[in-house]
Amino acid sequence: MALGCRQGRRWCSRASLGRPVLRRRPPAARVAEQVEAGPLARPYAAAAGSGEAASGEELLEVCWRRHFLRGGAEPRPALPWRDYLSGCHPGFGPLGVALRGNLAAQWWDSALVFREQVFAVDTPLHSPPAPGAPRAGQGLRLLHSEMLHEALQGGGCRQEPGGPPLEEVLRSAGMLRESLLPGVLAQYVSCLELVNRRLPCGLAQIGVCFHSIPESEPHHKSLRRIGERTTALLAWFSSPRTAGQWLDYWLRQRLQWWRKFAVGPSNFSSSDFQDEEGRRGFNLHYNFPWGTETIETLKNLGDTELLQMYPGDSSKLLVLKLHPCLAPLKVALDVGKGPTTELRQVCQGLFNELSENRISVWPGYLETVQVSLDQLYTKYDEMSVLFMVLITDATLENGVVQLRSRDTTMKEMMHISRLKDFLTKYVTSAKNV
Repeated sequence: MALGCRQGRRWCSRASLGRPVLRRRPPAARVAEQVEAGPLARPYAAAAGSGEAASGEELLEVCWRRHFLRGGAEPRPALPWRDYLSGCHPGFGPLGVALRGNLAAQWWDSALVFREQVFAVDTPLHSPPAPGAPRAGQGLRLLHSEMLHEALQGGGCRQEPGGPPLEEVLRSAGMLRESLLPGVLAQYVSCLELVNRRLPCGLAQIGVCFHSIPESEPHHKSLRRIGERTTALLAWFSSPRTAGQWLDYWLRQRLQWWRKFAVGPSNFSSSDFQDEEGRRGFNLHYNFPWGTETIETLKNLGDTELLQMYPGDSSKLLVLKLHPCLAPLKVALDVGKGPTTELRQVCQGLFNELSENRISVWPGYLETVQVSLDQLYTKYDEMSVLFMVLITDATLENGVVQLRSRDTTMKEMMHISRLKDFLTKYVTSAKNV
């Protein structure tokens, strides 16, 4: 009944790649974290005592009787409590559908805090097998019963090397999605163009995912069933330098979001963890009457999944965000509207002043081919230039230049006399980070 949530944080990337961070998570971004939320999103711990099980059964009966869960002819729920928790049930009743819709609407509001930087995406429930997909025995497959019958009739059960008929049929069958993350990452490059390759940005989706569940009956332990849950995912992409800050930010936001709906806000808690690859994350917990459950996970995934999604094509992800001490160029000087000769003279003087103070400068003002500002931003971001300084006719009038930061993409006006001191202090302080 509860909505499974996946959220993402920023992705930090290596020097040149983007990574997402999931509230589940680019050009210097990483996939961040992953969230699976919802009080009834998954089975409870097997160690629950009889008293806890009774609480669950009582809640189940109320939900069934009051049409949160789909009812039937039986006087009480025909399926056990754990089947409902794992997603193996007949579905929601009218009130359950309304509750799920309200949860989804509230989640969207929280995911779209940065409305100009977060895009809603949609991916199919199933997809054809990708080239180089794992062997047919892995993953959940979508297979028509007639095809399976024909494969079995053709001797597909023979365990012979070389791909028997059943193996071939399974290999060509579509895959049911077990996570929203692969589909979201597949749209990363195209969505990156919508923000002119500027970070941070995010992709969000809500949809049904499927999972395999072992049969609970002792004599059917080898059988497995298919469960489903509604999952929400926000993949948040950021520079590697700010990924940790964004992970902490989304942790605060998610705890606030959960607590505003809770009768007992203090029942929510969080714990940090590191996976086997050393990637940092947080689990959000709620203390239910039957025990403590993990309701959401936030994780900094790095750029591993992105690189796997775009093998041999990582240039599409490039937006170099080297550490300020390592960036080969600290400043790019370029010109905007105004008299060309005078503007270039100002640039030349500023170039000499910064160079004398050991600040490396790219003389973009010498280029003769005119391009748009967005193209310049992309070019200098890919070169990992820390700041772009734009000299315009306003500089000739009052000495003000436009300063754009690579890491924040923010633009501010600054008097040209302040540039040297500002850049010197910035580079010096970066050595202590």
